[in-house]
Amino acid sequence: MRKVIILGSTGSIGTQALDVIRANRERFEVVGLIAGTDRETLDAQAAEFGVEHTGLGVAAAEEMIRDVEADVVLNGITGSIGLGPTLAALRAGRTLALANKESLIVGGDLVNDLAAPGQIVPVDSEHSAIAQALRGGAAHEVRRLVLTASGGPFRGRSRESLAGVTPAEALAHPTWDMGLMVTTNSSTLVNKGLEVIEAHLLFGVPYDRIDVAVHPQSIVHSMVEFIDGSTLAQASPPDMRLPISLGLDWPNRVAGVGAPLDWTTAQTWTFEPLDNAAFPAVELAKTVGRAGLSYPAVYNAANEQAVLAFHAGALDYLGIIDTVRAVVEKHEAEDTLTLESLAEAERWARATADALIAG
Repeated sequence: MRKVIILGSTGSIGTQALDVIRANRERFEVVGLIAGTDRETLDAQAAEFGVEHTGLGVAAAEEMIRDVEADVVLNGITGSIGLGPTLAALRAGRTLALANKESLIVGGDLVNDLAAPGQIVPVDSEHSAIAQALRGGAAHEVRRLVLTASGGPFRGRSRESLAGVTPAEALAHPTWDMGLMVTTNSSTLVNKGLEVIEAHLLFGVPYDRIDVAVHPQSIVHSMVEFIDGSTLAQASPPDMRLPISLGLDWPNRVAGVGAPLDWTTAQTWTFEPLDNAAFPAVELAKTVGRAGLSYPAVYNAANEQAVLAFHAGALDYLGIIDTVRAVVEKHEAEDTLTLESLAEAERWARATADALIAG
C-alpha cells in the first residue's frame, strides 16, 4: 500500500486524486492533505479518509513533507509557489507525482539536480502520455516528442481576430474544466509553451526536437516519434484520473480509473499545425527555455501578472503575450541559478509587467 500526501487537495487535481484513492482503498492510504484556504472542504476530506495530518499553505506543506512518512507526494498546487514543496519532496526522497509544472519550469536545474532517476513522475496528461510511450523504446531511439494541444476556444482564428476577446470567452475551454489561470493559459497557448519547457526538462530532449500539434478532439494526449519512423501515441478519453493514477503508482496501472475508447463507433481524429503567428507563446517559450537560468521563471511570472490584469480589465487579450515578450526582452539573468536569484527574478518580472501594463 502506498502512503500519499496530496498538496492542493481541494483543487481539481487533488479532488480527482481522491476519487482514484476512494475507489482503491486497498492500494493507497492518504496520510496528509494540504489545501490553500478552504479549511471546510479540507476538514471534510480528512474526515472521510481518516487523515490525521492536514494544513493550509505552502509552509505547512513543506513541514508535512519533512515530518510525515509517505511514499508519494502529489503536488497539485497551482503556480510557482509550488517550487518549495517540490524541492522538499525530492530532498525527503519521496516519489514526486508532479502536476505543478511551474515548479519544474521555474526551478529548472535546481529541481533536476536534486531528483534521482525516476523520482519525478509527470501528471500532466501530455507528459504522462510521453512517459508511457517512451517505454516502447530506448532513449537513443527517440527522434522527436510531439505534444498535442486542443487549440483552446480560439483555434483557427487569426491574431487580428483575437483583439477583442473577453475574459468569459477565454475561459470557455472546449475540453478541460480548469481554473482561471490554467484555462486562460490554454487559450493563449502559454500552457503549451510551459509544457514544452517541462518536456525538455523531464525527458532531456532538445527543443528543436519537441513539436506541438493541434488535436481538437483531445484523445491523443501526446506522441513519441522514433528513429525508425514509428510513432507511439497514448490515446484515451480526456480524463485526468488516468494520469493521476499513474502518478500515484508508477509504473503500475490502476484498473477502472477511466473509461476506454469505444472502438465500435465511428470516430475522426484530426491534427493541424500550430499557427505561431496567431499564438506566439510556444516559440517564445522555446526561446526562454534555451536561455535557461531565470528566463523561464520570468516568462511564467510575467504571464501570471498579465493574465490577472486581463481578467481585471486592465489589459486586452493580445496584450498578455505582448507584455510577457517585453518583460523577457528586458530581463538580464544572473550567471548562476539559486532560490534567491529566482525569487528576485520573479519579483522583478511581476513589477516590470505591472509597470508596462499601467503604462
